[in-house]
Amino acid sequence: MTILEDARRVAENGPVCDACLGRCFADRSFGLTNAERGRSLRIAAALEDDEPYEPEDEVCWVCEDESQRFDEWAEKVADSLEGWNFDTYQVGTRTPPLIEENEALLRESADLPDDAGESFKSEFNREVGKRVGQLTETEVDFERPDVLALLNVEAAPRASDDGAISDHAVEVQINSAFVYGRYRKLERDIPQTEWPCRECGGSGKQLAAGGGEEPCDHCGGSGYLYDESVEQLTTPPVLDAMDGEEALFHGAGREDVDALMLDTGRPFVIEVKRPQRRNVDTDALEAEINEFADGKAEVTDLTLATHGMVERVKELDASKTYRMDVEFDADVSEQALEEAVEELRGTTVEQDTPQRVDHRRASITRTRTVYDVEGHLEDERHAELEVHGEGGLYVKELVSGDEGRTTPSLAGLLGVGAEVTALDVVAVEGEDEAFDDPEYLKESA
Repeated sequence: MTILEDARRVAENGPVCDACLGRCFADRSFGLTNAERGRSLRIAAALEDDEPYEPEDEVCWVCEDESQRFDEWAEKVADSLEGWNFDTYQVGTRTPPLIEENEALLRESADLPDDAGESFKSEFNREVGKRVGQLTETEVDFERPDVLALLNVEAAPRASDDGAISDHAVEVQINSAFVYGRYRKLERDIPQTEWPCRECGGSGKQLAAGGGEEPCDHCGGSGYLYDESVEQLTTPPVLDAMDGEEALFHGAGREDVDALMLDTGRPFVIEVKRPQRRNVDTDALEAEINEFADGKAEVTDLTLATHGMVERVKELDASKTYRMDVEFDADVSEQALEEAVEELRGTTVEQDTPQRVDHRRASITRTRTVYDVEGHLEDERHAELEVHGEGGLYVKELVSGDEGRTTPSLAGLLGVGAEVTALDVVAVEGEDEAFDDPEYLKESA
């Protein structure tokens, strides 16, 4: 059968609006909206039958004339997004079951396949979305938009009802904004993120002997084991600049609390939930963070990023370079140190989970490569070492041997006890060098 014959059968199931008629044939003609397609089919059929063209003027039984309200819905979405700063959007539709049933009945009565043409939901998303973009001067993004507007057509008045589209018929989802950078930690005994007290669970309180509550002995009532963290020193200016509800800190691994993070710094992403503003000046924001951190930490390479950056940072396969002060429990000669360092350079070590962390990590044996080692004696009992190793290498245990749980080790090769007394992380670099290019990060996220 021809498309006009099929169109006649659909129209006979009227009253059917032009959009619902045209939607049945969206896969058989192109370059028109569904309403234009439906109207063209009516006119063509009327001309072929030598009859006057009569536009449909009754309420459509399929969509109840919702297909005539694209402009109203788009305006309601634009109103709902007033005050939010965004560059990309997406529109989704919750279609009433009755309209879905009506669509199926229309195609069945006209002897058309169930999937013929286009669905009401698909057209509604596209047509309303197109108008939202025009009203807000933003771009549609089907992957990870800044904002998502979900239209609940079932909750809105029908064309036969009085009143505008109700506020609860449009649900707006504001997605997070992200800032990427690298941080340096310039003071020891500062964790990367907030560290709630284990004893009181972060409440700062404990049960008193005579009943009631009193300040926790373990944390002094603060609820935290440490007063400050890199997270607390960096997120407040970002949260304030973007005027969001909450800021989350995501780091590419973390250094020990007693270690400094120097030189190239460690990659991180700060996520701001429900931000009012997104297009912030990252140069100014970087300066604000560094002033706020007051010399305890600082950030560099700050740039706006995307959601994909969070996983890339958290899953970064990074090598690390450490500088450390080492103390021996017996005299060591320069020649012995040089030979031990040469033995460790380029070797692969086996490490059982260190005793210092086995209370919170599974006991496993891992192999890690020591890419490079340099070292020299300060005196017979003290040395300075620089180690470049594969991600996950426990460098403190590489020095001490951890009572035989790491082999080979500096202590084992020297035959003396060795302990790291000060540790600095001087570089955290992706095994994939492209990771360190902010533009690459933004594009590939």
